[in-house]
Amino acid sequence: MKPSKAVRTGRKVRPQKTQKAKKTPKTISLQAVAEEPKRRYILLRDVGVLYRPIKKPVTLRLDADVIAWFKKSGRGYQTRINGALRKMMKDEMKEEKKKSGE
Repeated sequence: MKPSKAVRTGRKVRPQKTQKAKKTPKTISLQAVAEEPKRRYILLRDVGVLYRPIKKPVTLRLDADVIAWFKKSGRGYQTRINGALRKMMKDEMKEEKKKSGE
């Protein structure tokens, strides 16, 4: 047998690390199940109130008087601006739906 080589680091001499034997990977057995899944898919229309859209930061230039009007109600003015824009969006979507249905 060969003696192990030593590596010199500063004042101390430590034995060189040897390679460990490779472990064999564990196997996994899969079984197919022909029954209904326990968890059903949840649709947004079923959730309704619990849906929270993703927020995305944007830079938006608004008139100073518009910002002052929203800010005078106190904290949360950005949320109120978002709510006003959402209401306008929904109203326009309803109008478009009525026009396409006629």
